[in-house]
Amino acid sequence: MNATVRGHQGFLVMMRFLRLHGPFCRDCGTATVRRMTANSLWQGWWGIASMAINPFTMLLNLLAWLEIRRLPAPVPGAPGTPMPTGRPLYRRPQILGLLLPLAVAGLLVYGALQDTGTGPEHASVGDCVRNHGTLSSPDLSVVDCGGPDAEFRVVGRFPTTTAGVCDLLPASQLDYRARQISTAYTLCLARLTP
Repeated sequence: MNATVRGHQGFLVMMRFLRLHGPFCRDCGTATVRRMTANSLWQGWWGIASMAINPFTMLLNLLAWLEIRRLPAPVPGAPGTPMPTGRPLYRRPQILGLLLPLAVAGLLVYGALQDTGTGPEHASVGDCVRNHGTLSSPDLSVVDCGGPDAEFRVVGRFPTTTAGVCDLLPASQLDYRARQISTAYTLCLARLTP
């Protein structure tokens, strides 16, 4: 049977498309699909475009394998020796290559769920915050100023963690200083009267 089995290799900014076309017997076609798909499982994810292209490569191999597996078994004594089919994909170490796109997808979902827009890094002047922690170990979140959870109003925000910067604002009673990976800021807070 004539079929095309594909492979994909990603190299950060470059990629390589592999293709093996030929008449296959059932065993040779199965061995080829397993080998090229296994190689794509660990070599095909290493680029931005490759993350999108590699699943299609494996899907095309699945379609080719569905056609190949309908062929009859090779007849003993026929010209040529069939290739050994090897272990199924799920029993090869390359199957661990599926962990990479799953990990990337998991991190994207985790990041989307974590950034709810209520953290202190999203607070600006005029917003209200609530401290879920203590004064020595604060855990601030932005809340509705008209709600019962509002404890402090942000009266100033500075892109620095220098001590005393809130002393410039007469309404400021407390300061909250934070340093993140790429940013640092100070929130000047005034306690809301009940």
